[in-house]
Parts: sequence; C-alpha cells; structure tokens
Amino acid sequence: QCTYLEIDQVEHTHAVVLSRPAWLWGAEMGANDCGVCVGNEGVWSREPVGEDEALLGMDLVRLALERGSSAREALDVITTLLERHGQGGNCKEQPEPFVYHNTFLLADRTEAWVLETAGRYWAAQQIREGSHNISNQLSIGSDITAEHPGLRERARSQGWWSGDGEFNFAQAFSLERQPPRMEAAKARLQAGRELLRRHEGHITAETLMSILRDKASGICADSEGIRTAGSMVSVLPRDPARPCVHFFTATPDPSRSVFKPLVLVAGLRAVPQVRSPTFPQDPARQVPRFRRSVDRRHELYRRHQAALELMEREPERGQQLLQTLQELEQQGLQGMKELLEGTVSPCPEELADLFFDCVEAEMKFYT
Repeated sequence: QCTYLEIDQVEHTHAVVLSRPAWLWGAEMGANDCGVCVGNEGVWSREPVGEDEALLGMDLVRLALERGSSAREALDVITTLLERHGQGGNCKEQPEPFVYHNTFLLADRTEAWVLETAGRYWAAQQIREGSHNISNQLSIGSDITAEHPGLRERARSQGWWSGDGEFNFAQAFSLERQPPRMEAAKARLQAGRELLRRHEGHITAETLMSILRDKASGICADSEGIRTAGSMVSVLPRDPARPCVHFFTATPDPSRSVFKPLVLVAGLRAVPQVRSPTFPQDPARQVPRFRRSVDRRHELYRRHQAALELMEREPERGQQLLQTLQELEQQGLQGMKELLEGTVSPCPEELADLFFDCVEAEMKFYT
C-alpha cells in the first residue's frame, strides 16, 4: 500500500532509511542497505499533470530503494512502475490539489544517474564524471543514456520536435511559459552548479552541508511558504569494505540544524524522537482527503522549533546554542572521517546506536 495506490509486492525488499513528509508513505530522499541513494524534485512539463491518484514521485523514491540493489536497478524500478501505474495525486497535505511530475538523482558506490519524467515518459542520463544537481527543472538535453521507447515519437506527434536533427529532451518537453516556482528554480539550479564547480575535485560531506545551507541561492529555504524540511548528505566509498555513511538533520532549515551520522547496519536502534505520531482517523487516509489538519511534528522537531524561537528572541543565547550544535556536528563528522579512513573500528552495536545517541545528545541541548 503506497500513499494512494496499492501495487504488487515483490519477494525481497532492502532495509531503507527515509526522510519523508509524515503524512505519506514515500520519501523525498533516502538510502538502502546496498548503498543506493535516491532523491526527487517536483517538475512541470508539457505533459499535463492529472489529479487522479496514482504513484507519487516520493512513493517511487521509496520503491526504488526497497527494490533496487544498484542505482541502475533503482532507476529501472522507477521507470517500470511509472509506465505501469503512472504518477499523480495531491503532493501536499492540503485540500487544494498540488500536483507535479518528478526528477530523480540516483547514486551508489560506483555510478550516478539523473532520471527526469514527464507523465509516463522519461529520459535518463548517466553522470560519468564531476558533479550534478537538480532543482525543479528538466535538465537532460541530448546526452541521453536511456529513454522511454516512445519518447521521441511522443515529442514528434505533439509538434514539440520536428523529428529531424538532434533530439533534446529538455527543449522538447519543457513548458514555454513555466510556473513561477520553476522560473525561480532556474537561478537555484545554476547557483548549485556554480557552488559544486567551485569545489570540483575535493567535494566533502562538509562541502555539501555548506551548499545545502546556502540561503542566498535559495537552496536553503526558510520562509513559511516554502521551507527546507529536512536535509541529507551521504558518503558512498568505492571500497566495499568501507561503510556508507549518511547524515540527516531530521529538522527544517539546515543552517540551524545538526547533521547527524547514521550507518545502516543490522539491528539499527529505533529512534522514536524523529518518528511522527500516527492517527487512527488520519485525514490523509480518509476520502475526501485533508478535510482537517493534525499536528505531525515529532519530538525532535518540536524542541528544535522552540530552539529556533529562542535564537530569534534572544540572539546572544541563540548564538551560543548554535555554536554548541555546530560543535556537536563537528564531533560526528570527525568520528565518521576516522571510521571511513579505517583509523577506528567501532563494534556493530555502537554503529547501531549511533544515530539514536546523536539525537539524544542534540535534544539535551534543547532542554
């Protein structure tokens, strides 16, 4: 059972860790026990979005992680399910429909992909070197590694491509007049590319955290209308003997949140402080949906919000708290650096408790 649609189960699913809106089944980003990471962004194209309930892009993120043992397998999971079931339905916990299609970043220890969709059609590009980012835009041009078998004929039949010369996916399927949200994303996409290019060749977890915290570019949003709800950075060593390390904030606004390390090992300790409450009569499950609202904030979120209010109300105390949180984050980064370099070898039980202990430590500073 996904957010809106029920689909066939498979024989085996991978263990996953997810950062997701609390009301739905899927996820905005996450990782699995094979070291596969997937994230998505909303996009609008010439293919119309429908309000009919199907798979959300966030459902496809989770399904890809549960069913894909590599980035390419995860991509194939998404495209197969997309062609079979379609994508659609309200993407926001509100009565008014907010519907979009999706782009995806997929990576594992050895390769990375961008997958962009328009309805049931799609194009994929393998990223063979350097860096790449997505941000509410179709970005794949003529460098297409794989595609929907009917993609070009669809573009030709709709008059979006003449059928002659080079085929450019973004040119063919992008809207001529984009909604304001996508227009604003153009600058954000370019800023992200520039920030990544500035660090080309020596991008670290800290580099990515600093980019995700960049407010001037709009990458880090902190307004009430659109707020960065959670952030994730993953380190995927090529050496299979080294563990994959994931850092999650589990709270909004990464500029004032703590990235906490998590290693997806057997027996991972549950962290109820970052799991949202459940409701017997959930308005997201009842049809018609979203006729009332419920408070889905988990315990860490509540305490973090109180800390943000303190930072605004008492700047001096707030700055001291922020500095303490930054020191906590640095401890986690240093510990994971030693783990990845092989200079420390914690026992499996310590790794299983790692994220729980970090959340507990953060919460102590909020009391």
